[in-house]
Amino acid sequence: MITAASTAPVLARNPAELPEELLRGAELPEGFDPLAEGVLMKHQREWLEDESDLKLGEKGRRTGITFAEALDDTLLAAKSRAAGGMNVFYIGDTKDKGREFIGYVAHFARVVAGEAGAIEEFLFEDQKEDGSSGFISAFRVIFASGYRVEALSSRPENIRGLQGKVVIDEAAFHKDVRAVLDAVNALLIWGGKIVVISTHNGVLSPFNELILEAKAGKIPFSLHFIPFQKAIDNGLFRRVCLMTGKIWSNEAEIEWEAKIRAAYGVRTAAMKQELDCEPAESEGAALTRVQIEACMRGGIPIIRWAQPDSFKNLPEDKRKAEALLFCERELKPVLDKLDPKLRHVFGVDFARTGDGSDYLIDAIEDDLTRVCAFLAELRNVPFDQQRDILFYIIDRLPRRGAGALDASGNGAYLAEAAALKYAGVHEVKLSQQWYRQNATPYVEAFGDKTVVRPKHDDVLRDHQALAYVGGIIKVPDDHRFKGTDGFPRHGDSAIAGMLSYFASRQDYWEAGYQSASTKSAAGGPPDDDNEGRAWWKAPLGTRIRGGF
Repeated sequence: MITAASTAPVLARNPAELPEELLRGAELPEGFDPLAEGVLMKHQREWLEDESDLKLGEKGRRTGITFAEALDDTLLAAKSRAAGGMNVFYIGDTKDKGREFIGYVAHFARVVAGEAGAIEEFLFEDQKEDGSSGFISAFRVIFASGYRVEALSSRPENIRGLQGKVVIDEAAFHKDVRAVLDAVNALLIWGGKIVVISTHNGVLSPFNELILEAKAGKIPFSLHFIPFQKAIDNGLFRRVCLMTGKIWSNEAEIEWEAKIRAAYGVRTAAMKQELDCEPAESEGAALTRVQIEACMRGGIPIIRWAQPDSFKNLPEDKRKAEALLFCERELKPVLDKLDPKLRHVFGVDFARTGDGSDYLIDAIEDDLTRVCAFLAELRNVPFDQQRDILFYIIDRLPRRGAGALDASGNGAYLAEAAALKYAGVHEVKLSQQWYRQNATPYVEAFGDKTVVRPKHDDVLRDHQALAYVGGIIKVPDDHRFKGTDGFPRHGDSAIAGMLSYFASRQDYWEAGYQSASTKSAAGGPPDDDNEGRAWWKAPLGTRIRGGF
């Protein structure tokens, strides 16, 4: 048996790569109370407050999540059965990691739970699938409640019979984290919990696949994103000063972070992976040509309208008339053929000059597949006419649902105009945070074949442009290619498709629909002065048809 006092500080996985100022192991001041006011950082408190049965932590190095998890597990094991207590099994990627974790638990047992907190080292019998048994070194703390926290340090195979909470730490560095998860899934039946925590270990690691599936909503894990910068913003360096007895200052914090990052030298990919939660080797295509083509269908209309620079100098009534003529000639026949039984959503990637504005309309089929009904592409079309054309389309969508418009830069005008006129319109700033949350579900939909896009070379190449850039999926800022119509493209239909897919996942209510050419029970077909074309003459912001 060993005690917490005799447990030597445990170094990080690759200590030679980290500066001395980065805290190691269970180096806690005597009497340190993590529940004292102001000690826990915001992301640690949020981690403790999340009581989900399935919890996933995507973290930077030494951001304090394992520390917070040890506190949570101490409180859980100290509870009686009536209070919801249970056993906790910690599975780290190394023996030292297990010792570090159990050292935290022993300290918290004394300071928080008021118990002896003695650490026992024992041999855990690990029965393999072939019936043979082996023994692995393990550590545990047993509480007065009868429950225990055990640190199993060598990826045990015989964990299918465990009951309680299982914590899989540094999951990206386990030999087969999928197998471990499959082994512990059964404990959920009797009220157990599963927690997965890790820094990244490459874009193709099973842990990163797990993150992508969680972001796409395929698995019911509660997801926490804790990069090193978030920990700094939440006061990490202040805690370092508390532990080391140094005096905090903003200048010292800046110097400290710079030293941490400089320690990686030219290995910027390793730094971004370990500190910023950006999987290494993450630059590359997000979708393969095979994946995209498998989700393409011929016969989906692509309607294009390009205007010369002189068009904007025409009188307003002339421009308005030309836009209406385009709508009646090109869009109306397609809109009239939309299935009135299906819900319709839309996404708009806006551009005024240079790139094109893509308006992608999705019909949501009964099996929830988002099928592109048509794609309209406008080039060099003035703001007002883009607004008029968008309103023409929206007013004629059967069972129309939510929509999403690029509100970045010049797109802010059109997005705001649509949001003022219709409820259910989302003004989207295409930020890194938005891409982080919404690009992955769209890409995953191609793997599931739950989206259908027009079978066209431009649409294919737009989606091939989606790439991992700085750990997120987007079209690289400097990416350009010439489309089949001779105009430059910037992944336009891919962004419009992503926005439409985002809109399809929002909560909304539907609006009724009646074609402007259909005779109503109260009278004949609507003329230019009636509702069918009233949008063309009504002031901006008028909710002619009641919106979404």
